[in-house]
Amino acid sequence: MADAASDRLVHDTTGGMPRLLEIMRRLRDPATGCPWDIEQTFATIAPYTLEEAHEVADVIDRQAWDELPGELGDLLFQVVYHAQMARDAGLFGFDDVVRAIADKMVARHPHVFGDESRDKSAAQQTADWEKIKAAERGPARVLDGVAMGLPALTRAVKLQKRAARVGFDWPSTDEVLAKMREEMTELVEARESLGPDQVAEEFGDLMFVMANLARHMGVDPEAALRGANAKFTRRFEKIEGWLAKAGKTPAMSDLAEMDALWNRAKAEEKAAKA
Repeated sequence: MADAASDRLVHDTTGGMPRLLEIMRRLRDPATGCPWDIEQTFATIAPYTLEEAHEVADVIDRQAWDELPGELGDLLFQVVYHAQMARDAGLFGFDDVVRAIADKMVARHPHVFGDESRDKSAAQQTADWEKIKAAERGPARVLDGVAMGLPALTRAVKLQKRAARVGFDWPSTDEVLAKMREEMTELVEARESLGPDQVAEEFGDLMFVMANLARHMGVDPEAALRGANAKFTRRFEKIEGWLAKAGKTPAMSDLAEMDALWNRAKAEEKAAKA
């Protein structure tokens, strides 16, 4: 139920985290909250959490720094939302979430908060981080703990990194490229002689190897694909603009004309970078 103190906090623009937590509590209040918010569950909110994380990444890719506070706020609200649902169910609360991450950061940075020396490379710090994580997990299979909800390309890279730690990895990009050519051949053969399920399987195999190639080359495949998406969008919008000046839409054009305009957009971008 709302009271005067709650109302003051909700409308206090300097209220910080207590204000946000109270807003979330009020939204989920069974008697006076928002009907939509009240009926949500961890499962129904999880897709929004992933979406907000991707929107943060998008803003960073575009270096739209004026948008970043809002997007980070949206992502923070997702954490608050899950914590409130957990409190409603008697599982845990927001303070438990904060305590868990604070304890983890202290434990995983003994070179900052403990007695270990800071005199080591970033690579060694990363290796030490992974050792601490492995110790925290305790006895487990190599691939345990790689979240199923990750974007598929990101999860592929994480799975491959885990396997590489125990020596299951190609020594160089040459072997990965050879495997990629093999998978491309199998995909072509599947397209010509097999059904859609087999084609999808072979396509997945090819993408998995391409994720491995990205890992070997030090490329983030998700970031690379986001960049390719942005480039495609940028160039296609130029095509639309040029067609509009000619009084046409893409539907009124044809592939040959649009392909020529695409090459024009590509050439202009290369000239601008020169």
